[in-house]
Amino acid sequence: MTRLTGPTPTHTRTHTHRGARPTVRLSRSLATGAAALALLATLSGCGSDSESGSGARTGADSVFGSDAGSDANSDGGSGQATTGGLPRASDTESVASYLNRYTPCQGVVTGDEYDEGHDGDAWGTDESEDPAWGIEERAVCTDGSDRPIALLTVSDMKEFQTAAKASGDEFLVGEDFAVVPVGDEAVRGLQQSDLRFLTCDADLAVPSGFEKEPALVDGCVLTNYVPE
Repeated sequence: MTRLTGPTPTHTRTHTHRGARPTVRLSRSLATGAAALALLATLSGCGSDSESGSGARTGADSVFGSDAGSDANSDGGSGQATTGGLPRASDTESVASYLNRYTPCQGVVTGDEYDEGHDGDAWGTDESEDPAWGIEERAVCTDGSDRPIALLTVSDMKEFQTAAKASGDEFLVGEDFAVVPVGDEAVRGLQQSDLRFLTCDADLAVPSGFEKEPALVDGCVLTNYVPE
């Protein structure tokens, strides 16, 4: 996720403090995965609507998928999607449970435990200690390639987005949590979820067919489009 919040995505600024290195890779990985999935959906979308049993899929559907929305009315405290579309999670274990639907998220440990042997590999080493971010809990799991995914529960999403705007970092976010995958496979898998790309890039242009809506902070948006 991943500069989407992981050790640091595709923006001109990178961070020198310990927790931010995964961020740049995230946007690049998201962009690569998004482009590949969009091409695949284009090549395979030749069947008629009547054959598929569903209406025409938009560009947003082809990149992020639409199946996760079937949990829209499920329990919001267990990593389920809410009626507003964004999933919620009561703790980092619930975040990991949600992620496991789309990509491996195994061996969940606290951020401090992970950092003891992997200092700076997962996003948030320093930021999670800064009250300005509104991060309630930070944990880390690993994907199928043993790459870290930072799991962040957020007590105040507006504070989190304000800090993200100031830092230039980008994330995959739910209603009350954020994640920062590093590995390409994890990023591609999570593009099928109901998480959204949080960016405060004023120059971001979202093509027709993708969703884009204002985030909680002026100048930031949530979208299921990932720029190249």
